[in-house]
Amino acid sequence: VIEPLRVKIQEIDSAAEVAGMILRIDDVIASKKSPPPPPGGGEHGHGGGMGGMGGMGGMPPGMGM
Repeated sequence: VIEPLRVKIQEIDSAAEVAGMILRIDDVIASKKSPPPPPGGGEHGHGGGMGGMGGMGGMPPGMGM
């Protein structure tokens, strides 16, 4: 009779501990969300790199035709 009571108490303690961990994890996730980007500036979906630099490749000077 005593052992089942101990098991139930342990189960309740474990469940309370797990619930506390879940709440802590939720708080950490909610506080780590990145801030929104500033309005009006920033990236506009361009592919990166150096735009408008066409024709910059090829042979070094003096090595051409």
